[in-house]
Amino acid sequence: MEQKGCLNKNQVTRLTKELTTRQKLNNPFPNLPTKPLYQGKSNILVGVSLELDKPATVAVIDAANNKVLTYRSVKQLLGKRYNLLNRQRQQQQRLSHERHKAQKQNAPNSFGESELGQYIDRLLADAIIAIAKTYQAGSIVIPKLRDMREQISSEIQSRAEKKCPGYKEAQQKYAKEYRMSVHRWSYGRLIESIKSQASKAGISTEIGTQSIRGSPQEKARDLAVFAYQERQATLI
Repeated sequence: MEQKGCLNKNQVTRLTKELTTRQKLNNPFPNLPTKPLYQGKSNILVGVSLELDKPATVAVIDAANNKVLTYRSVKQLLGKRYNLLNRQRQQQQRLSHERHKAQKQNAPNSFGESELGQYIDRLLADAIIAIAKTYQAGSIVIPKLRDMREQISSEIQSRAEKKCPGYKEAQQKYAKEYRMSVHRWSYGRLIESIKSQASKAGISTEIGTQSIRGSPQEKARDLAVFAYQERQATLI
């Protein structure tokens, strides 16, 4: 077509397209800008504790210097969207009441959870990843999922003992009522969301044992500290 000369408009357009295609075929891997891989510090860890009414609490520690760099509550993690957590709790309580009523009447029980919980999980995971990047954390430490049932029972029992000291029957009644009223979170779903977002960001995750006693901040801190100590022990 080039040798022929005197090309009309359509032929020129076709020729240009053909030449561009040939150039791309000859250079299938152009020098595209590459995003640098995330490089975290192995001594900086983010511990994430899971609680009954506080789905996630974060502690960022410098394990080498035995120093806490920052804490983040669930309210701080969610920021302006913290009200979604209260809405999710209200939805769960309403669904729980409807299920209970349906069971009493032997009616079909098909009340499911809305997608709001999954959305909050993603918000929490994104916030945790952002904090890890800010402090250049090498890993995020999350609790063992199978330990959460024991954690929840222990927390409810502790609350019941403080509320009704010395009265077993009153403690049992309080514990039962508290279980019905408190928010029941899908910890497995939240953990998977954190692991998924961390993997995309190039941040490793570790599994640790969450202590039963202490505040959410202390549990998150100890979770990260113990994970670092176990890691160091394997190097000896």
